[in-house]
Amino acid sequence: MEMMQEFKEFAVKGNVVDLAVGVIIGAAFGKIVDSVVGDLIMPVVGAVIGKLDFSSLFVVLGSVPAGTTTTLDALKKAGVPVFAYGSFITVAVNFVILAFIIFLMIKQVNRLKKSAPAAPTAPAATPEDVVLLREIRDSLKNR
Repeated sequence: MEMMQEFKEFAVKGNVVDLAVGVIIGAAFGKIVDSVVGDLIMPVVGAVIGKLDFSSLFVVLGSVPAGTTTTLDALKKAGVPVFAYGSFITVAVNFVILAFIIFLMIKQVNRLKKSAPAAPTAPAATPEDVVLLREIRDSLKNR
């Protein structure tokens, strides 16, 4: 019973709830960024640089059954072992682009936070004991 109470206290704390919200927002944001990379950036990069889809690069590690086409999907369906290094390269390139986009977004958010004008702070009021000590000092000087 004590363990359930400890779990309840842990789960209700703000940090756990904040983490859960962050994970949910992160998953949704990941889909948005995936779409930006796959649907907006990669086609432009592909048009400028050339074909950037490496997913068709692979090495066949076994024998190919007769009548099987030599595409990656067909070989995988036929159960032929393939070393599909092109898929890894494509995922790595997508990751680098995704990381760069997130870096730019965080940099922009930080810049916007810094540019917000800080509220002017009023000088702190002098503590009462300091005021009294100053009055005593001034009255002693006048004697």
